[in-house]
Amino acid sequence: MRIPDWTPERKPQPQDLVNAILERRGGTLLNLDRALLWSEPLARGWNVYLKNVRTGLSASRKLRELGICTVALLTGAQYEYHHHAPDYLAAGGTQPELDALAAFVAAPADAVPGGALRGDAALVVQYAARMTRDVKVDDALFARMRERFDTTELVELTSAIATYNMVARFLVALGVTPEG
Repeated sequence: MRIPDWTPERKPQPQDLVNAILERRGGTLLNLDRALLWSEPLARGWNVYLKNVRTGLSASRKLRELGICTVALLTGAQYEYHHHAPDYLAAGGTQPELDALAAFVAAPADAVPGGALRGDAALVVQYAARMTRDVKVDDALFARMRERFDTTELVELTSAIATYNMVARFLVALGVTPEG
């Protein structure tokens, strides 16, 4: 990491904040947390917001995780991919789909997802790629998303992809690396 790991000795934080992060993480601080805890307001807001994006949305977990993995690969956020590829598999995704995602990301920007990525998965990968590479999503792709997903799903998928673009930029800029 490009900054020192946070410790309570280096920058005391309220114990309720540290406990809330530990609870969300299953008892262990991640390297990301050790960066965020340098700022109490940031760590507090991030913990609540990301918890909701990760566990509070009704849109398909599998498709949300696929969108997040797309962002991770496109931005070079190895930390993000390290944590979310297993979550994608746990949500029902497959390794051949992740392999197809990696091939898509390595292809020219105008390529379309292929291989094991079909249907909704291919559509979400295209949407996440467009949001990440270009920010602006063209009307034709957005219309395809609207045809397939209801408004709540569309908002939630968009927010997960946008949120993890923010996360990727934080991780990459600070050089946060996977644990171990």
